[in-house]
Amino acid sequence: MRHGDKINNLGRTASHRKAMLSNMAASLILHKSINTTVAKAKALRKYVEPLITKSKTDDQNSRRVVFSYLQNKFAVKELFGDVAEKVAQRPGGYTRILKIGSRSGDNAEMAMIELIDFNEFYAPKVKKSDAKAKKSRRGAGSSKNISDGKTEKLEVEAIVAETAVPNTTDVIAEVEVIDEKIVDTDSDASETELKKD
Repeated sequence: MRHGDKINNLGRTASHRKAMLSNMAASLILHKSINTTVAKAKALRKYVEPLITKSKTDDQNSRRVVFSYLQNKFAVKELFGDVAEKVAQRPGGYTRILKIGSRSGDNAEMAMIELIDFNEFYAPKVKKSDAKAKKSRRGAGSSKNISDGKTEKLEVEAIVAETAVPNTTDVIAEVEVIDEKIVDTDSDASETELKKD
């Protein structure tokens, strides 16, 4: 019986399970997203999240500890470089598991596990003005929001005025002046040729 057994052994020996999770963790760090079964994804989450937390302190001891788990120097370099930089402000929960249906061969539940901070399509983009604006609990609009709308309208009108097409009569007059200069230069050239003859 497995009373109180919190480790999913995945039907493997300890060495096989350790090697498999090490390889999957290195692949997740290098590729930022992998497809696997739901059970393996849940086991991988418990394996890789402490390593990502360890990567926040970039010193020799942390790198050696992480390398002892991953056994892949490229994954360690990526983890302490790009990944640690992106997750520096996140207090935990670095991975997301999304179920993607069943595998056709054996009907196993499949899932995609990914690093949250590297998926630009799934995360909503927050504007700086929205992030700074304080929300009211009662839902009433503040006077700042109304004034912001007016200033945005004035800014748009100013941009439209700058980029507006100039008056067509001014453009035609400029073209005529340019044409006259071309004609004058041609006539000067022909006069000089006549004088030489």
